[in-house]
Amino acid sequence: MQAGEIMTKGVIAVRPEAPLDQAVRLMIENRISGLPVLDAAGRAAGVLTEGDLLRRVETGTEGKRPGWFETIFAPGRLADDYVRTHGRRVEEVMTPEVLTVEETTPLDEVARIMRSKNVKRLPVTRAGVVVGIISRADLVKVLAGKLEAAAGTGDDGAIRGAIEAELKRQSWVPLRSISISVAAGVVAIDGVVFDERQRQAIAVAAENAAGVKSVDNRLIVVEPNTGIVMVDPLAEAEEAKARKGT
Repeated sequence: MQAGEIMTKGVIAVRPEAPLDQAVRLMIENRISGLPVLDAAGRAAGVLTEGDLLRRVETGTEGKRPGWFETIFAPGRLADDYVRTHGRRVEEVMTPEVLTVEETTPLDEVARIMRSKNVKRLPVTRAGVVVGIISRADLVKVLAGKLEAAAGTGDDGAIRGAIEAELKRQSWVPLRSISISVAAGVVAIDGVVFDERQRQAIAVAAENAAGVKSVDNRLIVVEPNTGIVMVDPLAEAEEAKARKGT
């Protein structure tokens, strides 16, 4: 999927010269933590976020007064700080560096940018003009749809085939030492693996097949160097039953 397929159209945005109080009101009324700032041609000029508003003279959060060293050697930086903490127009407070993605940007690339740059939303452009916005919430909605689709129905043969096909695609799966069986949508996994993480991941692969009702993970975990059994679900179940009987 691409950004343009799931983006929100009709972007709520502001112009650089807009009054700051107007932009803040837009954020509050629409319950959003950031606004793209667009120029007259609809191109991204910056972004105004809650982070840009954390240091403000009105709330007494502008920061400590500068010392004599800063006053003498960094007057330009202090002047810039003053503009950001006292400015009344969006362009005086916004972050001018803005990340954007194209309509055709794949979702995996969108997610990578959001993770690496720690941003919650990205303007989506077409020929440089902002035509929408994509947020983390939009990605979550896609996930919800995929999870619901995966919960559909399927016959036992199809379920087993889907699980085995997925496991064959994973290089870490010891295919020769495990077996899959399915009855009425319940998956049973038997065999031996050499790492608890393999055991868990194989169960997850089974859970993701459409139509699966539950997974009985009976895989035994054996320490590869010594042959010592680390996890034996059937033995643990028998021990628990015996303790309960006494």
